[in-house]
Amino acid sequence: MKPHEIKRLHLIGQALDKKISQKQAAEVAGLSPRQMRRLMKRVETEGDRGILHRRRGKPSNRRIADKIKQKVLALFEKHYPDYGPTLASEKLHERHRIEIHPETLRLWLRQARLPYKQRKARPHRQWRQRRSCFGEMVQLDGSHHDWLEGRGPKLVLMGYIDDATSTVEARFYDHEGTVPALDSFRNWVERYGIPCSVYLDKHTTYRSPQAPTVEEQLRGQEQSQSQFQRAMSELGVEVIHAHSPAAKGRIERLFQTLQDRLVKELRLAGASTLAEANQVLQRYLPFYNERFRVQAAQPTDLHRRVPARLDLETVLCLKTQRRLNADSTVQHDGQLYLVQDRLKAQTVMVHQRLDGSIHLRCHKRGLSYRLVPQRPRKAQPRVKPVRVKTTYRPAAAHPWRGSYKRLRPARHSRTPIRALARGAPPFPKLP
Repeated sequence: MKPHEIKRLHLIGQALDKKISQKQAAEVAGLSPRQMRRLMKRVETEGDRGILHRRRGKPSNRRIADKIKQKVLALFEKHYPDYGPTLASEKLHERHRIEIHPETLRLWLRQARLPYKQRKARPHRQWRQRRSCFGEMVQLDGSHHDWLEGRGPKLVLMGYIDDATSTVEARFYDHEGTVPALDSFRNWVERYGIPCSVYLDKHTTYRSPQAPTVEEQLRGQEQSQSQFQRAMSELGVEVIHAHSPAAKGRIERLFQTLQDRLVKELRLAGASTLAEANQVLQRYLPFYNERFRVQAAQPTDLHRRVPARLDLETVLCLKTQRRLNADSTVQHDGQLYLVQDRLKAQTVMVHQRLDGSIHLRCHKRGLSYRLVPQRPRKAQPRVKPVRVKTTYRPAAAHPWRGSYKRLRPARHSRTPIRALARGAPPFPKLP
């Protein structure tokens, strides 16, 4: 039974027991007194089943004929297999003069197990509460925008915002990559400390698209690490990747604000270079943080200080493993380096720091080296030249290129006997 039928059955039982009148039962049930008397009579004769409608469980008298249903399904399967129910119903009415509701057609397709185009379900978005402590999570991203409004080169703003307090740190760069990401993170660490986690997108700078190597698989890593991920793991910072821009909405809204306010500040200052833009930004951020920073739910600061024995420059750099040749040379980025220390290792780590300097290390020990200008070339063996057979072609003015008839010699004509008698030569003189 349905809820309203259970309610009616209870009122009918009260009316049959003379506890309430038929009129009161009809008013409470929302029925007319005549309809209430009919239901009471049916309940007396049939029991509780009398409250149900007589057509319950039977096909409707207003249903569409099975012949039309089978015709519609055949037309859909033949002409509109990749259509949605709404568009298919419009085409059925337009081309075949069959008027069918889209929801009815959808139910028919589900009953017949015919595939049809469905709307993509909207992903579930759940509101996320701020982290409770300063330094618990920091969001970062790069914003590509015409910050100088055509007065200078295109710049990228690498922005950081604390999730608990909305504290902002940013810096301009000429591109978004590994070096700008590491350098901007160093600025945050030098100012506030090492955060517990960073929240960012799936840009190739922050997440490597390459398959894991054999060494990484042996260490239990399912994915290959980018240079930024490797640096964060060495510092003990958890890297959290967002699945959509809306997930890291705090940094996205920050960029919307700065693209309106900071652009005007750069215009008033007349900044037209990267250095001038960073100078304006460093003067602007303290006022911005003072106005828009919020108080964290808990006063604890979870930033960690850089350990005294840890050199931050050796972590926030580009590390590449290179093979040590038999002549103690290492080749990296088109340059040749000669290692002056005696080593038994087969590989060394090349550290390219953020200032551009190169450092070679092996087993956490620095190596002395010098740059080799150019490797001496080996003497090439003398190879006997191979003669290439060419086909002779006569010149354009060669007689062979003339007409055959012009070059053909004249025929020798026989001298008549009478001419011989007169003393003529037997053959004519050739020209």
